Amino acid sequence: MPITQEQIVIALKKVDSGTGDLDIVTRDWVKEIVIDGCRVTVILEVPARAGPTLEPVRADAEKALRSLPEIKSGKVVLTAQIPKNGGKAAQSKKPSKAGGQLDLPDVKFIIAVASGKGGVGKSTTAANIAVALARLGPSVAVFDADIFGPSMPRLFGLSGRKPNTDGKRIIPLQAHGIKLMSIGFMIAEDDPIIWRGPMIMGALEQMFRDVAWGKTDVMIVDMPPGTGDTQLTISQRVPLAGAVIVSTPQDIALLDARKGLNMFKRVEIPILGIIENMSYHLCAACGHREEIFDHGGACRTAEELGAPFLGEVPLDLNIRTTSDEGLPIVMSDPDSPHSQEYMEIARKIWAKVSAGERKAPTISIGGKTVV
Repeated sequence: MPITQEQIVIALKKVDSGTGDLDIVTRDWVKEIVIDGCRVTVILEVPARAGPTLEPVRADAEKALRSLPEIKSGKVVLTAQIPKNGGKAAQSKKPSKAGGQLDLPDVKFIIAVASGKGGVGKSTTAANIAVALARLGPSVAVFDADIFGPSMPRLFGLSGRKPNTDGKRIIPLQAHGIKLMSIGFMIAEDDPIIWRGPMIMGALEQMFRDVAWGKTDVMIVDMPPGTGDTQLTISQRVPLAGAVIVSTPQDIALLDARKGLNMFKRVEIPILGIIENMSYHLCAACGHREEIFDHGGACRTAEELGAPFLGEVPLDLNIRTTSDEGLPIVMSDPDSPHSQEYMEIARKIWAKVSAGERKAPTISIGGKTVV
């Protein structure tokens, strides 16, 4: 017989909340139960201040799910309650920055890699930029913000791995010297995420805030495609140093890329540049160059919108195969022309953010510059 919500609630009532004698159901932390055949996902919404200490409770809830023979895959995700302004719960040991931004003191620069639409190779580009930046010397982290389509676990060869905790915060996984966090570490690759907007943002904020990033020079955020609520909220809540837009040369992709670029401009996030991905294809047998999706459109768009053009990356089998193998081409074949292109793009990005801690404005009084 199929599992019922009642059976799941009964099992979860046996899980101590860790905050007294009450279970997680009585505490009203169980906010959603999603049943997909023999797979179950439970959303626990917990007090924001207690969130970092409740990883053992989440693990106990998963054990309770898996104790039910009808469940083949049971996942529990913690999200944080967002307290009302002025309430006691709004107080925090680490206050947010001005404008309600998350406080991430250990991370020096945060860069969003975005696209107006899916299918343009944004995640592959983000992964190779991260590896290229690490090869230049900075300490690098990658945050996978694409809740519905997390790619970083596979791109970095970490599929099926789960992060540990230090009792208070999550320890990010590492590959190729890069720290990584993704919702993909919490669920199976083929498990669907069926969440509403507030749950998505709760999970993202928890992963940003409750991960022990350590001292990090630059964090690459692999944004979900498009210009919806998630993208806007990240732009407003995360202290971004700038955004990189990835597009293919075809007109429909460039139209959506313009929308993404203009969204960042409206929330006053600096545009670090545009990358043209799948720019051309070179035949492996004869070297013939073919511009399958047109060519040069991203460069022209950058000129029209006054944004830097960072470079063009070809459509190439090696980029795809190395990504599927969890070894981005910059790591697996660093001397290839494609890796050198990623390295040059990374140099331009690093030069912009490391030299561009926003300069103070020039103030003149009576024609004389005083600042």
